[in-house]
Amino acid sequence: MELTSRSLAYTVTGAAVVSVGLTVWLWPRFASRGVAAVLGRLGSIAVTQLAIVSALALAVNTNFQFYGTWDELLGNDDGAPAALEKWGAGDGTGPGGDLKGALVQPAGPEGLERVHGLPEGRPEKVGKVESVRIIGRRSQVANPAYVYLPPQYFQRQYDRQRFPVIVAISGYPGGSFLLAQHLRVPQTAGKLIGKGKLQPSVVVMIRPTIAPPRDTQCVDVPGGPQAETFFAQDLPEALRGHYRVGRDAGAWGVLGYSSGGSCALQLAMRHPRTYTAAAALSADFKVKNDPTTGDLFGDGDGRLRRMREHDLVWRLENLPAPPVSVLVATSRKGEGNYPAARRFLDAVKPPMRADSLVLDQGSHNFRTWRRELPASLEWMSRQLTFPQDLATDR
Repeated sequence: MELTSRSLAYTVTGAAVVSVGLTVWLWPRFASRGVAAVLGRLGSIAVTQLAIVSALALAVNTNFQFYGTWDELLGNDDGAPAALEKWGAGDGTGPGGDLKGALVQPAGPEGLERVHGLPEGRPEKVGKVESVRIIGRRSQVANPAYVYLPPQYFQRQYDRQRFPVIVAISGYPGGSFLLAQHLRVPQTAGKLIGKGKLQPSVVVMIRPTIAPPRDTQCVDVPGGPQAETFFAQDLPEALRGHYRVGRDAGAWGVLGYSSGGSCALQLAMRHPRTYTAAAALSADFKVKNDPTTGDLFGDGDGRLRRMREHDLVWRLENLPAPPVSVLVATSRKGEGNYPAARRFLDAVKPPMRADSLVLDQGSHNFRTWRRELPASLEWMSRQLTFPQDLATDR
């Protein structure tokens, strides 16, 4: 049974209920002071606790999609497949056109069927959300994602038009399911587009790690996962080759919450030729090693340099500022990053531009981030240029 399947959740929940019932029923038999009775009590407690904890852990994981498969949970993440498949119509085309050597592949639901409020109806009227796998040609990984395509993408008057791209990155652990179900990115984007507050854009929802369960923090680990390469080179290459999206960096922005917000800032500031705008909700401004990341910076003479270059305040104080726009969202009360956010904003200098979205109170959770999302998307829309070049190769 799959890790997130309902059958597994029901089975483990049933086992927990049965174990509790058996413990209550058999407890009087373990009332004596003999060794067998003591072992019986300890065994019944252990089995019952294990069953209950397993049921709760499965319920939380199914709801939040921290881990989608057993391989992810156990760290047995697969690399990119040796052979790529075509999909869609008989001529091997999908909504983006020819898929020879596809770097974007159709995927299973990945929880998409349990997301509430997604577009229902004709795509040219309400848009569409796809579940795909993004293949990293350089990083040699396959990362699951959801892709929101606005109604205009399917309308005849736009059939040769390219669209701006917003890459939305979740926190750690987590993934595209959290962005869709709990942050409600595609639902919010669709409403804003319908109201004319967000220009029609393709929104890609993806997790920050490329080697779960390790938190790769969008960093190229020496001798390890190349997460920065995936987001800065592989992801744009794959999307441009499959969807009708802008080729110029002016049409590309990146948004994220928590560690995904940290990734957004890192990517825009380190790769301004790929992303020209970043919106960061509850971000950190410095990449550090912790038990979930392992050693991100390696050994040798370059270790200190790599650590410093992933400290964004240090970059602003010691390196030329990149020509990008950033939005920093935080809260005066309830958010631990507020002092660091102020230091970062104070360090920003031209040609870089910064705006802030500061709530009086808001904790590090989805309730806060949902309050910040509409304004963040509207801000992003004002930064991105709607591509003027036509998709002449379609």
